[in-house]
Amino acid sequence: MIRTLLIANRGEIACRVIRTARRMGIATVAVFSDADREALHVAMADRAVCIGPAPARDSYLNVAAILEAARVSKADAVHPGYGFLSENAQFARSCAEAGLVFVGPSPEAIEAMGDKARARRLMAEAGVPVVPGYDGRDQSDERLEQEARRIGFPLLVKAVAGGGGRGMRRVDNAGEFAEALAGARREAESSFSNKEILLESMVEPARHIEVQVLGDSHGSILHLGERDCSTQRRHQKVIEEQPSPFVSVDLRKKLTEAAVAAARAVNYVGAGTVEFVAGEDGSFHFLEMNTRLQVEHPVTEMVTGLDLVEWQLRVAEGEALPAQDEVRFTGHAIEARLYAEDPMSNFAPQTGRILRWRPDDAMAIDGVRVDTGVRESDVVTPFYDPMVAKVIAHGGSRLEAIVRLESALKAAPMLGLRNNGGLLNRVLRENTFRSGAMTTGRLDAEPETAASTGDAGFAIAALALCLMPGGDWFRSTGIAEPLVTMACRERVAKVAVSIERGEVVAIAVDGQPVTIQNARITAGAVNCSISGEFHSVPMAMEERAVWLHLDGQAQLFEETDPLSASTGSAASGTIRAPLAGVVSHVAVEAGQAVEAGQVVMVIEAMKMETRLAAAGTGTVAALHVAAGRQVKAGDILAEIDLETS
Repeated sequence: MIRTLLIANRGEIACRVIRTARRMGIATVAVFSDADREALHVAMADRAVCIGPAPARDSYLNVAAILEAARVSKADAVHPGYGFLSENAQFARSCAEAGLVFVGPSPEAIEAMGDKARARRLMAEAGVPVVPGYDGRDQSDERLEQEARRIGFPLLVKAVAGGGGRGMRRVDNAGEFAEALAGARREAESSFSNKEILLESMVEPARHIEVQVLGDSHGSILHLGERDCSTQRRHQKVIEEQPSPFVSVDLRKKLTEAAVAAARAVNYVGAGTVEFVAGEDGSFHFLEMNTRLQVEHPVTEMVTGLDLVEWQLRVAEGEALPAQDEVRFTGHAIEARLYAEDPMSNFAPQTGRILRWRPDDAMAIDGVRVDTGVRESDVVTPFYDPMVAKVIAHGGSRLEAIVRLESALKAAPMLGLRNNGGLLNRVLRENTFRSGAMTTGRLDAEPETAASTGDAGFAIAALALCLMPGGDWFRSTGIAEPLVTMACRERVAKVAVSIERGEVVAIAVDGQPVTIQNARITAGAVNCSISGEFHSVPMAMEERAVWLHLDGQAQLFEETDPLSASTGSAASGTIRAPLAGVVSHVAVEAGQAVEAGQVVMVIEAMKMETRLAAAGTGTVAALHVAAGRQVKAGDILAEIDLETS
């Protein structure tokens, strides 16, 4: 029996494991880095041990520190969660050598499936179809380019040790190959300490279908149905559901049989996922096997009624699984991943304090579950993955699940940093998703663009500034007529407000009157009537910045100095950091000539790369940072003397 469980992870998965362990009467130990001292998973656990500085390589990837934490806390088992060391065979082996139960598969199974090139060869031997490609040991640039031309374009460059879309690049023509290869290798080495690459042909249009499997130490392997993970951006899943609206009864049988065969080929024990890419004609090919719990496991739990973490623990204790025909599938479940990222800025990761986040409001809706590792007032740092929460809805039908998920996302907006909540709402409303026609490339083919914010949004933001108790413009008698200059993304507007005895009597945006009546701030929302229609807009404030949940997304309105000059850094040739992170690569030298669009440097934050390019043709006048340097949002990184036409 497992008595004390150490969770070698952080965030929402650590909280998720703690909840099940507590229900099973198992004591829990959290580990945390210096950046996570006040984190939710630390507060939830029975005991917590610090394992090092904020960077993951010094803490959550530090095997020695985690094993020492297990020793001092007298833990007898380790749950790796997902990410970090969850698919590290040497970590699993080290746990066993330390006398700890590793809640996961054997080191041999992890090694067999963790190397994607080896896994491809193993699956081909087991009769599981694989995507045409190259998985050879010759990793020279010349051989890889030769194989790329043989396979044909478009193709994928993939890290053999990759996962979560990291170390992966799409290449549409031969001219893009060298840069894509270099970027994939760099990201793979940073994330997985392994820069080996494989190449795979692109299946287009494609659906990403995966099958959840469970194995026990008695030789039994179950499948728990298929999930559809086709709604992706940059190879990272955004919305997942079970069952897939694309999969027929016949295809489901073939997929699940192939998944069980894949797991049996490595004598799999524990929870794992076999991932496939499916073509429009119903053909499918093996992609990879994730030898761990998946982020999207809650949809399977809601459809089957099983607690997968509980079964991970029971299998680790030697218990046998039930028979396949005892597994029941009921209804439909959909999960939306809430990321701290800006979809309108190429999904750049975002950092900052969460000013408003009330998941209980979402969970008040029937069939809704929220898994999160953050609370209101927590700070999202640049050190870890940008996913901060998952909102999951279950219904008797797919449409019911969609409607419940939409309602849940609207009921619990996250304010204080930009996030993908608006994108999630848009996707759920669109006919492409509702009809079950979403494919893996759809979101990338239709990038988010910021619509100009209307006058009403600026008016509500100005009201929030003016009407807050103790605000600059509150008067018990007399009239105040503030003129507030506010910016929301690209638009800057002047808002004139007339307030008499605390009541708004008139308001105009850039000289255009906006009819707003009965404006009040109550329960964290701006309540008012705009042109006769009542609105209750969730809000949060930090100094003179106002966050509003408008049109299904978090929007930031900042009061500006109307006399200040535009920051126009791109036009001036100054390159600033768009986010906090680490400069992972500097691609130019001082004095070098550059062209418009040429990559100058790369910032890595939250396991994602952001490439910064020259705004125009010119010469690099100065570089202010080197590779490995930690930077803050707004820091000047480089200056380019642009040519004038």
